[in-house]
Amino acid sequence: MLTVENLQVAYGAILALKGVSLEVKEGELVALIGVNGAGKSTLLLTIAGVLRPVSGKITFGGDSLVGKSPEEIVRRGISLVPEGREIFSSLTVEENLRMGAFVRKNQAEYQQDLEKVFALFPILKQRLHQLGGTLSGGEQQQLAIARALMSHPALLMLDEPSLGLAPALVDQIFDLITRLHQQGTTILLVEQNVDRTLQIADRVYLLQTGKVKFGGTAAEVRHQGEVEKVYLGGVE
Repeated sequence: MLTVENLQVAYGAILALKGVSLEVKEGELVALIGVNGAGKSTLLLTIAGVLRPVSGKITFGGDSLVGKSPEEIVRRGISLVPEGREIFSSLTVEENLRMGAFVRKNQAEYQQDLEKVFALFPILKQRLHQLGGTLSGGEQQQLAIARALMSHPALLMLDEPSLGLAPALVDQIFDLITRLHQQGTTILLVEQNVDRTLQIADRVYLLQTGKVKFGGTAAEVRHQGEVEKVYLGGVE
């Protein structure tokens, strides 16, 4: 479904991604792990069209995404839930959801999608006319994910969805990601909670200083010992 080949991305003169290659197959939950600054968020932002690569290829369903605008990439079936949620705090919950559905025009389908979202996030139905900025952190994260789902993404990218949440809310978010995966949603997940991530991911890529250090199943990553090395500062 998604293929990234030898991707290089720079912030000015500094290379943030140094030849990253990976793939996500339809129906998979693929996780990107690594310490802060490894390049995980940069990779998602580049796939989403927010950043432009210096070189390399990004293909989705066989078509190149390089040079495409974020809006066009959403229309092609990729939605990003960014780090920090970035909901529209001055808009209501319903208005935020409508923003997520901007690529879709059929009002009847929109109402059906709302009901599907409410089945996943019952609290959002209760908060429908409440301003996004007045929601709790956990509710805002649910809204951010729901907003992304309103575009019917073929690939859902999640950037640190459990960041800053209380432990009970972290459980809820991981349960939600697991349910979405079980329902057939293809997911590319960036997450600092490594133990929980290894429990739910089909495959894992370990990034360090802009490079893929290892890729494989969660069991293979654990067996290699690369997680401990990277997080404890053992190797470059």
